[in-house]
Amino acid sequence: MIETISNSSKGLIISNNETIRLFLRNSIKDPNLNEEFHQLASNLSSQNCIPYKLLKTLWSESSPSIRPKLLHLFSGSDFVFSTPKPREKSEELKARLKKLEDLAERKAYNELVKDITPRKNTEEPFSSYKDQLGFGLHVVLTMFTGYLVGYAAFRALFNRSAVMNAAGGILGLILAMLLETFLFIIKTSNQDLASQSASSVLKKQQ
Repeated sequence: MIETISNSSKGLIISNNETIRLFLRNSIKDPNLNEEFHQLASNLSSQNCIPYKLLKTLWSESSPSIRPKLLHLFSGSDFVFSTPKPREKSEELKARLKKLEDLAERKAYNELVKDITPRKNTEEPFSSYKDQLGFGLHVVLTMFTGYLVGYAAFRALFNRSAVMNAAGGILGLILAMLLETFLFIIKTSNQDLASQSASSVLKKQQ
C-alpha cells in the first residue's frame, strides 16, 4: 500500500523540477501503474516539494520505457530542509528564567557600584550575646571603679565618716554610670552620622 504524502513528509524532501514533473505526467497515463499510483502521480505533480520516498517508489513501479535514469531525474533538484517549530516554554520555566535574569542584573549592578556604595552597617549595638555580656561587665566595672573612687575621696575629706564615705561611693557610682551613658550616646551618634554622610556622598555622585 502506498504511503500518503502527509505520512512521508517527515523523511527526505526534494524540490520539484521539470524533469520530475514530466515523469509524473507520464506516470498518470502509465498502464503499468494502478489507479492508486496514478492518483499519487497527479498529486505529486502539483507540489513544489515532494517526498523522495514516494517518488522513488513511483519510479520503481513505472514502466522502464517512460522513466528516465534516476540520476537524470534528480538532476537540478535540491534538498528541502524544514525549520523545526520552536518549543514553547512553560510558565514555570519562564518564571524561573525571569528570576535568574533579575538576579544576574542585580549582581551586575552591585559589581558596578560596589566601589561607590557604602557598605551597609547591619551590626546593631549589642547584636550578639557576647556584645551584651561584654557591655554589661564593662558597665559594672566602671560603676564599681566610680564607687571606690568616690568612697576614697570622701574618706579623705570627711575623716573616715562611715556615712559620708558611703555617700561618696554612691555619688561616684552615679557619676560613673552617667559617664558610661554619655559615652554610649556619643558612640551611637557617631555611627548614625557616618552612615548619613556616606549616603549623602553617594547621592551627590549619582
